[in-house]
Amino acid sequence: METPFLDAQVLLSHCTGLDKTGLYREGGRFLSPAEEEAYSRLMQRRAKTREPVAYLTGRKEFMGLELEVNPAVLIPRPETELLVEKSLELSAGCWADQSVLIVDVGTGSGAIAVSLAKYLPCARLYAMDISRVALEVAKRNALTHGVEERIVFLEGDLLLPLAGLGLEGRINLIAANLPYIRTSDLDNLMPDVGLYEPRPALDGGPDGLCLYRRLLSRARVFLSRPGYILMEIGAGQGGEIALGLALAGWKYEIISDLAGRDRLAVAEV
Repeated sequence: METPFLDAQVLLSHCTGLDKTGLYREGGRFLSPAEEEAYSRLMQRRAKTREPVAYLTGRKEFMGLELEVNPAVLIPRPETELLVEKSLELSAGCWADQSVLIVDVGTGSGAIAVSLAKYLPCARLYAMDISRVALEVAKRNALTHGVEERIVFLEGDLLLPLAGLGLEGRINLIAANLPYIRTSDLDNLMPDVGLYEPRPALDGGPDGLCLYRRLLSRARVFLSRPGYILMEIGAGQGGEIALGLALAGWKYEIISDLAGRDRLAVAEV
């Protein structure tokens, strides 16, 4: 979806150091030569190359937190806030005022892990990614928001980094925003996404659910009772993942986003 006014506003805010309120308050002032040059340069890059605004500014807001992003990580989406909000709800309902042990699989920029650590002071987290460069971004975001001491960052594939840590049966919640776009759909993505965001963070295999099947095959070993796994999914994938969960004996629900599309699968061991 094209958002030219919002793009222009975000870039202007970045170049002037003013938030949205500040832009309106100082709407009558002229840009300095330096601000005008920077703004013009970024606007041209956006118009000509479709480079994502978040990569142009190096920042993206998520759950009220400003996060560092770059082309090594997927840009956090508002839709993923549903996963965080559900995680907070489950934590409050099941482990209120208790220490909660959470795993964030495929952490990328650390958006999920940092948000959960920020809003759950009793939580301890393991955040994992197969990309070492992505983990460095996530670590910086944790440091910026003062939660680095409660997050352990591990490099590796899915849950493999947990092997040998003695966490079997102890994890209360696994959060996963893994690649879920079908391989055949990758070439049809908007240029902002397809040309710039890291393909390994997008490609979910032939039906988009390959990584989730692998994750679910090992998740039971680590989850406590009760224990939950939350998985962000794409539109139209709810039925297929629900079938897999049902056949494997999970209790589950499929949650839609504000647009009524499949967005989150929540499974209880």
